[in-house]
Amino acid sequence: MARALITVPRTAKRGEILEIRALVQHPMETGYRRSSEGDLLPRDLIRRFSCRFVESGKTDDTGVIVIAATLHAAIAANPYLSFNLRAATSGTLAFNWEGDNGFSHREQVALIVT
Repeated sequence: MARALITVPRTAKRGEILEIRALVQHPMETGYRRSSEGDLLPRDLIRRFSCRFVESGKTDDTGVIVIAATLHAAIAANPYLSFNLRAATSGTLAFNWEGDNGFSHREQVALIVT
């Protein structure tokens, strides 16, 4: 099971620009390396990352995409992403990582805008 570390300020003033940081633990095996026996290690990559902002009182399906990224084999293990967001209203940030071999991890963090 993956573990994510997400840094989001608990509160923000309306209009403030926030730095959001997200890191997920994942080995990110490219499929090009060999084991000590000489066999190719199977590819195991996180392929997609997205973050949606869901206003208070709404569901994930109605959230606005803040950032979406397609990741490739050149991304390091435990991928770290950082992006900015302008605080407009209170709500929830929904983070989603998807990858090879059925990998999927989801986290949610509340944001209160005053």
